[in-house]
Amino acid sequence: MALSHDQVHPQPGAAPQGALTVLGLESSCDDTAAAVLRRHGDGRIEILAEAVVGQNSAHAPFGGVVPEIAARAHAERMDGLAAGVLKEAGLTPFDLDGVAATAGPGLIGGVMAALMTAKGISLGADLPLLAVNHLEGHALSPRLTQSLAFPYLLLLVSGGHTQLVIVEGVGRMTRLGSTLDDAAGEAFDKTAKVMGLGFPGGPAVERYAQDAEAPDRFPLPLMLARDTSCNFSFAGLKTAARRHWDGLDAPDDRDRADLAASMQAAIARHLAQRAGRAMEIFKTRFETLDAPLPLVAAGGVASNTAVRAALEAEAQRHGFALIAPPLKYCTDNAAMIALAGVERLALGLTNGLDAPARPRWPLDQDAAAQAPASGSGRKGPKA
Repeated sequence: MALSHDQVHPQPGAAPQGALTVLGLESSCDDTAAAVLRRHGDGRIEILAEAVVGQNSAHAPFGGVVPEIAARAHAERMDGLAAGVLKEAGLTPFDLDGVAATAGPGLIGGVMAALMTAKGISLGADLPLLAVNHLEGHALSPRLTQSLAFPYLLLLVSGGHTQLVIVEGVGRMTRLGSTLDDAAGEAFDKTAKVMGLGFPGGPAVERYAQDAEAPDRFPLPLMLARDTSCNFSFAGLKTAARRHWDGLDAPDDRDRADLAASMQAAIARHLAQRAGRAMEIFKTRFETLDAPLPLVAAGGVASNTAVRAALEAEAQRHGFALIAPPLKYCTDNAAMIALAGVERLALGLTNGLDAPARPRWPLDQDAAAQAPASGSGRKGPKA
């Protein structure tokens, strides 16, 4: 029989009365992360310790994330990272109220590293396990640093995901639109790879775009021009950018800067246009909410300044206020996983030790089953 907290660790360090303290673990892609978060009785969020270890140098020679390399690195680092943040917070596992881990979606070898570590801690310290949807972590991430009431409109835009979602509460999300092919972050990364800008591609494109002399030099198409939904498409943009690049005789840094700026502007324009449609839908569904209404931008691409500026302008046109997490919480991190875990724990939404690791896990499972977003890529249908 597992020992209780009091039996094992009666020393000071326990959370204040009414508070919940959770260890969060994240390893869905190429960042290994751990964090200890406390939600106080008054709802205030305190991040007691956090750490993120990236893998850019390991993947840079390949121009993208190699799943096998990522999984091995996560497996080597995760337990030590968890122990490190607990030590920094002055806690042991027996001081926690729960342990949360990303259980999907993501690279399955990586997801397993965080989830299996969390299961071990859960079993050893007799703690509730919170198997967290990585996308829900992003969806809740603005609540790490500010008070944000439900409902709100979310644009989740990252290397692997681009979707518009109404967030009505923990586990209560409705998808309005998603990408039919590539995610916005993938379009950034593949364009950077074509131009030899290095990895990760998104920040590299943004850096080069700042030096553009003719940011409108390369015409790029407006994707889904006749489509009236809230869905996205970036594959055509990526292909058009490559054709422009291949058509240059001896491209130099000026060409790189101008094409980077053109591509960045096209992605930002497409994101803002579709978000504008979703804002109108949101307004009709929640007519009693006071203006300005909340538009949350989360995910790694939300840290791009051009994307933020386009969304800010579009939000103002529709009577919304753009809300985005601090830059360090836009990219993958464990604090958002711990927060999702705390909110689930407070609602009694815990998981058993048989919780599976999932390569795919839609936020709105009903929409994914009944109206899957699908398109066609170079290798066939994509959904």
